[in-house]
Formats: sequence, structure tokens, C-alpha cells
Amino acid sequence: MTPLPDSIDATEALLASADYVAERSLATAVFLSLRLGRPLFLEGEAGVGKTEIAKVLAATLGRPMVRLQCYEGLDTASAVYEWNYPRQMVEIRLLEAQGVTDRTAIAKDIYAEPFLIRRPLLQALEPAPGGMPVLLIDELDRADEPFEAYLLEVLSDFQVTIPELGTIRAPEPPVVIITSNRTREIHDAVKRRCLYHWVDYPSLERELAIVRRKVPEAGERIAAQLVQFVQSLRSLDLFKPPGIAETLDWTRALLTLGADTLDPDLVRETLGVLLKYQDDIASVRDRLASGALAV
Repeated sequence: MTPLPDSIDATEALLASADYVAERSLATAVFLSLRLGRPLFLEGEAGVGKTEIAKVLAATLGRPMVRLQCYEGLDTASAVYEWNYPRQMVEIRLLEAQGVTDRTAIAKDIYAEPFLIRRPLLQALEPAPGGMPVLLIDELDRADEPFEAYLLEVLSDFQVTIPELGTIRAPEPPVVIITSNRTREIHDAVKRRCLYHWVDYPSLERELAIVRRKVPEAGERIAAQLVQFVQSLRSLDLFKPPGIAETLDWTRALLTLGADTLDPDLVRETLGVLLKYQDDIASVRDRLASGALAV
């Protein structure tokens, strides 16, 4: 297990070692989260690298990653724990066959650790061979508000209360990364328990640096051209501007096609890699045809 970085510069270097090009403010937020043992709440548009932070930290710190993917209807049985009911029923039948009829004794026997199924939040509170895990609570804005209320105990005290067993508490805080695409506002009570950082689209220089790290085989000319074009698309009124993930996908797609420079025809033919909504694609094609958007 790699020791936690002892400075912002060391944090930047740690992230860069996994080809994550972080701006200084993001590296600062990550450093403080690690050193203070506080969850880090990352908001931003889809595809700007929020989820990747958790993956990079797990890889560079040598820790296991536990991921909780949020969705509408997420409950404690899927997120925290549930009892292994089929195994409990078998145990009850075996106890009855042995002549045990005391319900209190049976309940005490079946509501025990061997029958507990640990879901991501509970898994994250227990040490693993690589140390305390990196817990990724991904796209919290997709979950229902009551689930946020349940998270408060986990984020405040790094513990989970199971009525039949009592309180299970982490021996030390795991690294916690929470992401949101801001499709709805997250309650202030959750945010108060976290450090906060808005992950914005990168500047032209930083996005070019990301392309060079992630797709080093891309030539300087086409890399500069495609990054400049992506940056220009983000200034348009699109339903979903392309994120860094789309920039990298587009770079790899253009290399696959053997392109070493951009031209309008190539852009039109490959817009489906960069944009994910037909209205956005049609709008960009119209702008290319009219000369309102340059390549």
C-alpha cells in the first residue's frame, strides 16, 4: 500500500503517474480529502473525469476500490447489507430437526455474521488486504433523496447500524469519492460532511496535455486540431457538449481511420463518436455546411 501524499505537489505527481492531468485546485481538494479523512464530493458535467479520480487513487495508492453505482430506487439491501434468507431458512430447518424450538435461540443463531451479505457501503468499512478501500459513490444525483439521509451516518462516523448485530464501525476512514452530474441538487446535509470541488471542462492546454498522455500515438498536428475543435463545440448551445471522455474516444477513432489532419468531411462522418444527441449532430453539421463553424 502506497503512503498518502504529503503535499499538493506530491498529489499532482501521484495523479500524473496514472496519466491523470489535474488542475491545481483539484489536486488540492484531493490532498485535503486524503489527509483530513473527509469524503470528497465532485460535481460537474458527465465525462469530465470525476469517476476516474477514484479509479486513479485506488490504483496509485494500491487499495481495492468499492463502487456503489447509484440509481433510482436504490435501497439498503442493494447498497449496505441484506440477510441471506435462503441460507437462514436452511439453518432454521436444521435447528428444528435437532429439536431446537426456542425462537429467541433460533433468531440469535441465524442473525449472525455468517448469514450477512455485505453490499458496497458495508464492504468499504472493513479493511482489505490492500488496506482501507477507496469507496466510489457514483452519480449520487440518480438516487432518491431518502437514500441521501441514510448516507449521513456513513459519511459522518464511517459506521453502519444493523439492528440485529449492532454498529459496525470502520477502524479508520476509507477514501471516499462521491460524484454527481447535477441532474438534481444534493441535500446540504450530505455536502456539509464532504469537501467539495466542481470539476469543469479543461482548458485547451490541459485537454491537449490529457490527449498527449492518454493517446501518445496521436500526432501533434491532429491532436491540436481536434482539441481546438472540441473546445469550440463547448461554446455552442448544445444539449450535451463533449466531455474529455469523448475527446479521447474521437482521437482514437480518427487514428483508427488513419487520419493525420482534420477536414470538414472527416468531422461530419465521425460526429457520432463526439456527440450523443441527433439534434446536436444536426446543428453542428449545419454550422459546418454554412461555414459558421471552422475546422
